Amino acid sequence: MSLPTAERFLGTGIPGLDTILGGGLAPGRIYLVEGEPGTGKTTTGLQFLQEGVRHGESVLYITLAESQEEVRAVARSHDWDMTGIHIHEVLPSQEMLRPEQQYTMFHPSEVEMAGTLQQILAGVEQCKPARVVLDSLSELQLLADTALRYRRQVLALKQFFSTRHCTVMLLDDRTSSSADLQVRSIAHGVIQLEQSVKDYGAERRRVRIIKFRGRDFMGGLHDYNIVKGGLVIHPRLVAAGTRSLQDRQQLSTGLEELDTLLGGGLEEGTSTLVVGPPGTGKSSLAAQIVSAALARGDKAAMFLFEESISNLLHRADGLNMELRGAMSAGQLALQQVDPAELSPGQFASAACSAAENGARVVVIDSLNGYMNAVPDERFMTTHLRELLTYLSQQGVVTILVGVQQGMLGGPMSSALDASYLADNVLMLRYYEHDGEVKQAVSVFKKRGSVHERTIRAFSMSSKGIHVGQTLRGYRGILTGVPVPLTQASDARGAH
Repeated sequence: MSLPTAERFLGTGIPGLDTILGGGLAPGRIYLVEGEPGTGKTTTGLQFLQEGVRHGESVLYITLAESQEEVRAVARSHDWDMTGIHIHEVLPSQEMLRPEQQYTMFHPSEVEMAGTLQQILAGVEQCKPARVVLDSLSELQLLADTALRYRRQVLALKQFFSTRHCTVMLLDDRTSSSADLQVRSIAHGVIQLEQSVKDYGAERRRVRIIKFRGRDFMGGLHDYNIVKGGLVIHPRLVAAGTRSLQDRQQLSTGLEELDTLLGGGLEEGTSTLVVGPPGTGKSSLAAQIVSAALARGDKAAMFLFEESISNLLHRADGLNMELRGAMSAGQLALQQVDPAELSPGQFASAACSAAENGARVVVIDSLNGYMNAVPDERFMTTHLRELLTYLSQQGVVTILVGVQQGMLGGPMSSALDASYLADNVLMLRYYEHDGEVKQAVSVFKKRGSVHERTIRAFSMSSKGIHVGQTLRGYRGILTGVPVPLTQASDARGAH
């Protein structure tokens, strides 16, 4: 069987769907779109027809359950112009409510099925459409009464549409009394829409291509959202397709001492995890790396899960970092993320779009907030790994902020250990010294180059971030309670 050429693919008009379908729909075929009420089937059908109108095609929406006004109301909610979309109602007449119209000797399938099919065929013959949406199959299934009759009627419809070179989208709301797979076997392709309710926040909606004859499509579940303007699908990120060999240059953090600690700076295409207790300056350090990139003329993007954009800008002003002007000029993209309203696919799509739009530095602040956006923690690291791999292949410097529990002394822990995923690990710590709580910075991991093994002083002021000299003469700085080496030697000698 020869596959359709790319020029013959029909666009669905749904962002992301053509990507997971491998280019679009093959013309002249029947496709099944199934999903429970509320998953966006009607919206999907209307977007499919809108795309046909944009290409000058004749299109037809056949409704067996909703009135024409109800269909138009869906279009108005998305600000769509319905000009060019023919709507054909095949609805029971209100005369059916009269007692004398009720059947007593015959099953409705013996009386109404033929009339319903006749109205469908008449609408197609009159409009002669290139694209057809039939909403919904559950009405035909209930009228057919038996699985055999239902399958034969659908086969007859398939033959009818194929002789008229129609590309048909059959919508099935799966409200019939029994789960029926008859149409799946008949359809050329099957698109399944599903939604699940989380304990908190918006529903999570996902799409899956169950079947597509003769086509290599992207399998698995893909997140999607219903927004004003229709469905937006976020294809599952597969970083393997972007792997390549490339030279990496070192980029300065804007702090000479920190660059020295890092062995020259941060390499392009690497990810850096900045970890430490709350308040040690992790987000400020990430903002400093962004500020240095902006000063070089590069673009950057920051995704904020906990902090508001306003707070970030005020804090940057207090540290003598110029972020406001870059944001106004479009050089810096700031996005405040609500984890309860975000799906993993949606976030990955936003981060990848930032890289594709030229961002050389991407900050995710923080991993704790990102983890809350992924309902199933088992796949958290898988999502993150694919995202980091993709950004790496785009030459992006990715900064991950990780919050650890604990302040001074005792073991530090975090809700997610991403240190093995990151190329570099920068650690910030508090320590007590001469009646004052101070901060220190060290590099625990660096894949791109040789780095210092020292621990340096770290501080913040109105002049900005300052990385000082190596903290020598002490032991136990990372525990938070350092001991002068002379005192430690005296203690050992006493024993």
